[in-house]
Amino acid sequence: MACGGSGSDSSESGSSNTEVPSTPSTPATPTTPEQPDTSDDVCQQSSSEVNWTALMSKDCPNLSDYGLFTDPSLPTHSPTTPGINYQLSTELFSNYASKYRFIFLPDNQSMVFNPQQVFTLPVGSVLAKTFALPFDTQLSGANNEKLIETRLMIRREAGWTALTYQWQQENASLIIAGADVTHTLNNQGDSITFDYHIPSKVECKICHQINENDISRINPIGVKAHLLNREITLSNGNKTNQLTFWADENMLSLLPDLNTVDKSHTLENNQASLTNRAKGYLDINCAHCHNKQGFASISGLRLSYFIDHTSFEYGICKQPPGWDGGPNGLSYDIVPGNAERSILHYRQILSSPKDKMPPIGREIIHTEGTELVKQWIDSMSPSIGVCE
Repeated sequence: MACGGSGSDSSESGSSNTEVPSTPSTPATPTTPEQPDTSDDVCQQSSSEVNWTALMSKDCPNLSDYGLFTDPSLPTHSPTTPGINYQLSTELFSNYASKYRFIFLPDNQSMVFNPQQVFTLPVGSVLAKTFALPFDTQLSGANNEKLIETRLMIRREAGWTALTYQWQQENASLIIAGADVTHTLNNQGDSITFDYHIPSKVECKICHQINENDISRINPIGVKAHLLNREITLSNGNKTNQLTFWADENMLSLLPDLNTVDKSHTLENNQASLTNRAKGYLDINCAHCHNKQGFASISGLRLSYFIDHTSFEYGICKQPPGWDGGPNGLSYDIVPGNAERSILHYRQILSSPKDKMPPIGREIIHTEGTELVKQWIDSMSPSIGVCE
């Protein structure tokens, strides 16, 4: 999910006035400037409920205008009814940022299950994701984090649109051009200082765009069955499967027998296979571009969870078009049994703009993720493919 926009709401962002104003006259006595009439501004209609009218019609200047959280300064918990938090088994890496996800569905509406693709969400749905950077990656909690941004994906009548709000002094304001935030964190004893980049509206389309019949539109990324099929803890302390809970709450329709639903596991789950964890990681971090309809479709590399990982299209002995092999002059996306000679792993640890992958959303190396992919490729039997 997201931070770009479909462009369908550009008419709401304001218009320019080329008329030259006349020289104002000086009043005889001081006066209070006339305040604009905001009675009809849907963004100014404060309420204890979600501001559905504003969500469906206007890109409001402040996140608080939408009323998504009971305390507008705390977007990490307590969503306004009917909002509910959700969790993924594997997350897209964003410089070790913690992510707090919430979904809001309109009354009497539900998502429709899909076994492999993103669920179908009804018009009026809202996905909210807040990013908070830790000061130490080994610690958790609000005192160890700095709020950076909240991204919204809103399904309006014209399709999905996405908005990004930057946090400053307990308020989140809409930004269009992107921003850089300097941050220092400790990761396993290493102090790392970097500029966290909040993507611009244009940059976010790179990850979220889908091309169908020469028409580009944006779509969510993480609302997929194998990423959502996991155990969660409810507010009463009970544990349950997240998809089952959604179905029981009439938030999800057409859920089949849970035993038939695929499931990817967290990086840390050593009880799960390397292949399962690596493919789940590559799906959420790479497949939104590396698919037939994505931004990197021309590469021919397909990294979706359900693609056969022993195939040419998944990268086995595949030479990528348009890339020079980097400083080490590598030739193949995946060389079975040899991660050091595999471009897939190599580009995870490169940092120059022309070489690194993903191309946006990562300023530092994900140590744990790159190590997992390395172990997985090294574990592959060389007999899968001889790259010559």
